[in-house]
Amino acid sequence: MKIKVLASGSSGNAYVIEHGGSQFLLECGLSVRRLKKATNFGLSGMDFCLVTHEHGDHAKAAADLMKAGIDVYMSQGTAGELGLSGHRLKIVRAQEIFSVGEWVIKPFESIHDAAEPLNYLIANGGEKLVYLTDTAYCPYLFTGLTRIMIEANHDWDILREKDIHPALKKRVMRSHMSIDTVLGFFRANDLSQVKEIWLLHLSDSNADEEGFRRRVQEETGIPTYQYPARVGGSEL
Repeated sequence: MKIKVLASGSSGNAYVIEHGGSQFLLECGLSVRRLKKATNFGLSGMDFCLVTHEHGDHAKAAADLMKAGIDVYMSQGTAGELGLSGHRLKIVRAQEIFSVGEWVIKPFESIHDAAEPLNYLIANGGEKLVYLTDTAYCPYLFTGLTRIMIEANHDWDILREKDIHPALKKRVMRSHMSIDTVLGFFRANDLSQVKEIWLLHLSDSNADEEGFRRRVQEETGIPTYQYPARVGGSEL
């Protein structure tokens, strides 16, 4: 299984997940124009798209992807908030497993300020990926994981020191995972088969990208990547 990060963060989230000859979009929080550019104009090769919730940084291009002939999977609550309908819209429900070709997908609830947000457990062949984003925490345990994509939005200590509106601070802490919550998730789950960890949706101002990556890799012993990756302040 290969993971390609097209964008991650409050300005947009989009990833390409590939296994064998099949690939799909996980989130579509960029414009279609930007998605085309990011995929080297390979959108037509995407088998489908999974969307977690209605916020623009995750679902911006959903309607345009459907117009382009790509099936888009999401909850009924998300579709309702986006005003979507049509045969390219595929409604899924938490805890109900479905298949698309060789992909086997289990949606599950997330804790976020959205209509009916979901996260996904995704399997293909001997690979099993969990995708966790825009959630205060994960109430579930997993076995047999080989890849983890997980939001590490902020550090509580950094956030507490910032002079930002209390309501915004409270929203961030109640709807996004901190690095400490992420580390707790790793301690609670069986990581014996995990090959790589991706830290995603890092805040521009409330996170320490390289520090987060180092903390996770030191604690788990698993190759860990963060996005964006920076060297000397420059984005790779």
